[in-house]
Amino acid sequence: MTVNMTKGQKISLSKSDGGSLTAIRMGLGWQAAPRRGLFGSRTREIDLDASAVLFADKQPVDVVFFQHLTSDDGSVRHTGDNLVGGAGQGGDDESILVDLQRVPVHVDQIVFTVNSFTGQTFAEVQNAFCRLVDETNGQELARYTLTGGGQYTAQIMAKVQRGASGWSMTAIGTPANGRTFQDLIPAILPAL
Repeated sequence: MTVNMTKGQKISLSKSDGGSLTAIRMGLGWQAAPRRGLFGSRTREIDLDASAVLFADKQPVDVVFFQHLTSDDGSVRHTGDNLVGGAGQGGDDESILVDLQRVPVHVDQIVFTVNSFTGQTFAEVQNAFCRLVDETNGQELARYTLTGGGQYTAQIMAKVQRGASGWSMTAIGTPANGRTFQDLIPAILPAL
């Protein structure tokens, strides 16, 4: 069963049988919103990028994004850059795989971001979502929908956080501006 998350909502990543998740996938999907022009509606290609910033005690220690597809320890892996989107209604255009059992013990949070590398705002994007999937069985656990568009070029989507009882996920949903994850670090820090 999927939980449709709202900004700030937190869910446990424990399985219904009491076990813990071992591998998750953060998926990102989007479509370009049609724009009305002189000659009818048309869409413009939009390059959104998913990134995962690994933190240890509120300090960034590694990042996975389109130019660094695998974390230094190998526990987090980006499946590749999609330059135009298109799935948007269920399928993932970009994915980041996380092997929770292999994440180094000093890493206590992983923050997932999305940014418009080509600079379009989210007002020009439709059907955009971020979702968390149990990678062992393909079951969607949570979905966060980018709603409301707006004049922002980035979003701090969600984080997974290690606690005493295991991992949990929090939907952050904070709009920001920036073309790369580096531009977003100041907007990420208050969410840690």
